[in-house]
Amino acid sequence: MSFSFEAKNELCRLPVQKLCCARAEAYGILLYCNTFSAGEVRIITGNPALAGRLPKLFQRAFSIRFDRMPEAGETGKLVFQITDEAKIRRIVDLLGFSPEQNLALHINFGLLEEDCCRASFLRGVFFAGGSVTDPAKRYHLELATSHLQVSRELEVLLRECGYPPKGLSRNGSFITYFKQSDQIEDFLTLIGAPVAAMHLMSAKLEKDLRNSVNRRLNCDSANLDKAVEAAQEQLEAIRRLRSADLLDKLPDKLKKTAALRLEYPELSLSELAAAFDPPVTKSCLNHRLRKIQELAKTL
Repeated sequence: MSFSFEAKNELCRLPVQKLCCARAEAYGILLYCNTFSAGEVRIITGNPALAGRLPKLFQRAFSIRFDRMPEAGETGKLVFQITDEAKIRRIVDLLGFSPEQNLALHINFGLLEEDCCRASFLRGVFFAGGSVTDPAKRYHLELATSHLQVSRELEVLLRECGYPPKGLSRNGSFITYFKQSDQIEDFLTLIGAPVAAMHLMSAKLEKDLRNSVNRRLNCDSANLDKAVEAAQEQLEAIRRLRSADLLDKLPDKLKKTAALRLEYPELSLSELAAAFDPPVTKSCLNHRLRKIQELAKTL
């Protein structure tokens, strides 16, 4: 089951209550469904939960029944259809359109003045034309329609709600989309899918944590490589001084430093500084080792 499918299932568990919100949700579905015209309403879904919600929603919103519905137990593409002229005229009237208007060409903002109705409308849009990618893969939520004007007006509505989207056209469809995880979380929460939003948030935190750990490991690995390389250079300098019989002629502090480095070649600079008795600072030890390397370079 896809993440998008699960999100829609969560939304389908919301009760169909207030008339204004039921009408707004149905309106969003109509503008983004397969067909909404003066002669036909056709909604096709592969989601059984949404198929169970549609008859109750349209009964509450418009007091009408679909002329065609899936048979009990039917699977696959489930088709809901209204062809009765009187029913379509009733929908048109209740949505505030005149019969001469092309119904699918614009959004009637007068029906969406209340925040609850806007959220319900966007939920309907997501039901009919929306999809959201599994956040473990990438962050992407889109709302697709075949009507350019509807897409443009949806962008205006989303901006007014505080969620500025982006838009594009693809294969004859007009896409309104989000790619920022926080915007997708907020949108899912707004339309009534907080569990899906929390899942996305958790996936983002897990991904961020994994990236942080990888960066830390890469950084630690790079630092370790540098430390090993530096230690090898110090050991090589000490061996050159010893081969030239100059090791015993070094000042006591440098002689002790060379002896400890030879004894503990695997220790980091901090660990080696702590091995002195009494311990010396890392800066002090670094200065001594550099002095030894400079002396070796003169040979």
